[in-house]
This record gives sequence, C-alpha cells and structure tokens, in this order.
Amino acid sequence: MGAFVGVLSGSASAIFLLSLDGVGQVRDARLWLLAGLPLAGFTIGYCYHRYGSGVEKGNNLIMEGIYTSQATLPLRMAPLVLFGTLVTHLFGGSAGREGTAVQMGASLAAQLGKRWTLDENTGRTLLICGVAGGFASVFGTPLAGAVFSLEWVFRRKIYPSAIFPAFWSAFTAYWVCDWVWGIRHTAYVIPEVAPLTLINLAWMIPAGIAFGLAARLFVEAGHGVSRLFSSISYPPLRPLIGGMLVAGIVYFTEAYTYVGLGIPRMLEAFETPLPWYDFLAKTGVTALTLGSGFKGGEVTPLFFTGATLGNALATYIPLPLALLAACGFVGVFAGATNTPLASTLMGMELFGIEAGIYLGITCLVAFIFSGKGSIYASQDLGWKKSLP
Repeated sequence: MGAFVGVLSGSASAIFLLSLDGVGQVRDARLWLLAGLPLAGFTIGYCYHRYGSGVEKGNNLIMEGIYTSQATLPLRMAPLVLFGTLVTHLFGGSAGREGTAVQMGASLAAQLGKRWTLDENTGRTLLICGVAGGFASVFGTPLAGAVFSLEWVFRRKIYPSAIFPAFWSAFTAYWVCDWVWGIRHTAYVIPEVAPLTLINLAWMIPAGIAFGLAARLFVEAGHGVSRLFSSISYPPLRPLIGGMLVAGIVYFTEAYTYVGLGIPRMLEAFETPLPWYDFLAKTGVTALTLGSGFKGGEVTPLFFTGATLGNALATYIPLPLALLAACGFVGVFAGATNTPLASTLMGMELFGIEAGIYLGITCLVAFIFSGKGSIYASQDLGWKKSLP
C-alpha cells in the first residue's frame, strides 16, 4: 500500500513539476502578467470560498488528520491546490511547491483509505505515506521525505507502524517521478568543504543562531499577515488586496528576483556574493503572498531565505560561501518546521555527506533558537523547547 501511494504521489508531483516549469517560463517571458496578480488572487479566493470548504487549511488539515484520525481529506483538495499554486506562480506570487505536492499526495492516499474502509491506524499511516511520497518526489530527496513525514507530526513518540510504509512510499515516489516521468531536480554544488576543525565547527553555532532567528521571523511574518487579512470578512478579497500589494512592491522596486520559486537566485547564492537584504525581501514578499490567501508551499522560500542569508554571513564567518549557503538552506527549514533530522538528511542528499557534520550542527542550533512557532499552525511538538 505504501508503494502504491508512492506511485500516485510521484506521478502527481511529476505532473505538477512539469506544469510549474511551464508556467514559470511563461511568466518570465511576460513579466506584464504581474499586473493580473490581484485578479488571479480573487479567482483563487473565490474558488476556495465556493468549492474548497473543508480543505482551506491545507497542510494543517493533513496534520490534524494524522493526530486525530478523524479529519477527512476530500479528493478536491488535490485539483484545487494544483490550480491555486499554478495560478499563483503564473502571475508572479512568491510561493513554493512542497505544500502542493504534500497535499496532493495525502489527498490521493486518503481516497484509498475510504475505498478500502481501513481502520484508523492504517488510515493515519496512509496519510503519512502520502506526505512522504509528495515531499520525496518534489525535491528528489527520498530519505528526507520519509523522515520528514514522521518527524513533522512527532509528539514525544513516533508512529512505529508507519515507518516501513513511509520509506516505501518515499522511494517509490522518487523513482516514479525521476525514472518514469524523467523529472530532473535542481543540482546544488559545494565545491569546497572546510576541514573539520574545532574552530570551524564552532562557527556553526552563531550561524545556526542566525538561521534560527531568520526562521522565527519567517514564521511570525506569515502568521501575522494571515491574522491581519483574516479581519476581511469576504475571503476572496484577501488575496485580491494581497495581490495588489505584492504586484505594487515588485513593480515599483523592480524586485522580480523574488517572484516564483526564486531558484536562479538560490543557485547564485552558492557562487557569488549577493545583496545582504535578499533574505528579508523574500520573507516579506512570501508572507504577503501566502498570508493573504494565495496557494503554494513555504519550503522553497525557506530555502531561498536560508541560502541568501548564509551567503551574506560569508562576509563575517571565515568559511566557504557555498558551505554557508548550504547550511542556511537547510537550517532555516529546520527551524521553521521543527524537523532538524529530516533537514540534515536533506542537506546530505542535496549537497553530499562530506558536509554532514556542518549541516547537522546548524540544523540543531537553528531548531533550538527558532522558538516554539512553526509554519504549520497545527503542529504540536508535545513538549516545549528550552527557549520561548
């Protein structure tokens, strides 16, 4: 069953990634589409208001379903989030892709539970498999995908019966997306890893603190904007107004670097010094986009924020620029999602095991200093971190 979920989620991710690449090329060739972002926001808001009752919580609904085994995931979650994310990216919103892949994978997995009338524990396991398959296939990181699906719902205990199926789902989804559909994921290169000396490793502590605080800023900004826009009584107006703000900011500041996924800028962060404020700008534009009601994930913007912050820290920390960018890439993600183990594994899958110790220390420190918040409002650690 885990492998079957992997086939479904891997295929869904492949279709999504192909579509996302297509709309990204259209947007980059026609930047005037940014003017349509407010209308696109209203369209997304209306579709969710009219047809998305019960699925507007997105990833938080999946998390609640795993915690309680009571929340149901309608099949319409998959096409709605796919449509909303593609429209968001086509017209220049700043968003990611993880949320879409995870929601599609979990939604498809939930349909199997309904069809086969499974018990609560098996239904929970299928949702975890859907998360694992979606995450693994959209980023090309099967180990991290499997562990992430278990770690993000960790509450003092893990779900033992879900471990083996989650790995089956993650690896199957990765193979289906990569080998069957021919999807090629972004390749990141660290040309030099610093020697493993005590001084070099000690530099990971201040770097990890910076990444943890950046993660906390990202989380608070997103939730703050969401609370602000929730005061608007008619939901479709929220992304319309948010779209006006994002389009105006990007147009008048010529900040086209921060629209969409921002992968070209992330690749630059591993190669050459960038403006120090890149991470702040991406945080703000993403908070406005997603907080006002547009669709997409937060993880790729987190990668952007971390990589560009690591790039900026290279001015002050005597370590290779690409290594610091890689540490920021996974460190901010670890802090904002409370998943230091999955983040470390992701870093080793993307950047190589040679940087593993640096990545692990960074993720752990960032996790501790990111505070109690998370990009997932429904996430419940079941315990409090040592820092408030």
